[in-house]
Amino acid sequence: MKVLVTGHRGYIGSVLVPMLLAHDHEVHGLDTDLFSACTFDGELATVPELIGDVRDVAIDQVAGFDAIIHLAGLSNDPLGDYNPSLTEDINHQGSARLARLAKEAGVQRFLFASSCSNYGGGGQDFLDENARFNPVTPYGVSKVEVERAVGPMTSDDFSPTFLRASTAYGMSPRIRFDLVVNNLTAWAFTTGEVHLKSDGSPWRPLVHVADIARAYVAILEADRELVHGKAFNVGTTSENYQIREVAEIVHDVVPNCEIGFAEGAEPDKRCYRVDCNLLSRTVHGFKPQWTVRRGVEQLLEAYQRVGLTLDDFEGPRFKRIGHVKELLDSGRLDTTLRWTQTQNT
Repeated sequence: MKVLVTGHRGYIGSVLVPMLLAHDHEVHGLDTDLFSACTFDGELATVPELIGDVRDVAIDQVAGFDAIIHLAGLSNDPLGDYNPSLTEDINHQGSARLARLAKEAGVQRFLFASSCSNYGGGGQDFLDENARFNPVTPYGVSKVEVERAVGPMTSDDFSPTFLRASTAYGMSPRIRFDLVVNNLTAWAFTTGEVHLKSDGSPWRPLVHVADIARAYVAILEADRELVHGKAFNVGTTSENYQIREVAEIVHDVVPNCEIGFAEGAEPDKRCYRVDCNLLSRTVHGFKPQWTVRRGVEQLLEAYQRVGLTLDDFEGPRFKRIGHVKELLDSGRLDTTLRWTQTQNT
């Protein structure tokens, strides 16, 4: 299958692309590559690509593909909170526009990177795909709005599927340190403290980035009628944790560390447990392989090998919001987060 992956150079994309290639798909990429200087470990797969903003895509650039896997967007809550209007512009309006272009161009399949952040303040109960949306951040709101915009486009000729990923963790060439498992393991390794920024009580579904990639491959290769116009929670139901449980796992795995709390740590307003059984019941090719404990072990080995420092993951080298602000301050990005003419990619 000829597949366009937007955000192919990002945290998930840099894991997904090699997996698609291994399944003999013809992969092309589209990425603005805001984090070109942020490769942590390993190399990115080489595929035909366009370095550009998803908001500026033309119809001829999406024509001829059998499927689009749309990952591109502002990827975390700090970036979303920094300028909510940009999250609306890029994540919501840009994604809806891309879907409209894809449908007009005759692209049959459209796999959208939605999120369990849609459920936001979901409480203690297990939530399936029919649960009420309750996003509590601009990022979560943007994902809900894309589902509401793209869902009605479903037709005999255009088949969207919405992958609501649990909170990701695990190694990727373009690792994110703002994600809870990656972050707690990094704090423990570099400082000897599993540094909790909340009181540890909120629930969160967790899924390894490689298992997210497996879900995309499985859904792409599934019979169309099984996934046509549907949403799936991506993860494993047994992999729902309270944040303090994650901290205890990190404490068990990382030598010589203790659990500590940031000053004024309070409950996080994001709290939800997710039922992920629909995906495994519907798409038998999806077989997740990771647990949080194994993921922490993987992260620790990588941090040791690379020699991660506190300045690396808390500073602009790898921290998403810090890196973007540095690019803005240097004039390499304009206020819409597009590269200026001084950028040389």
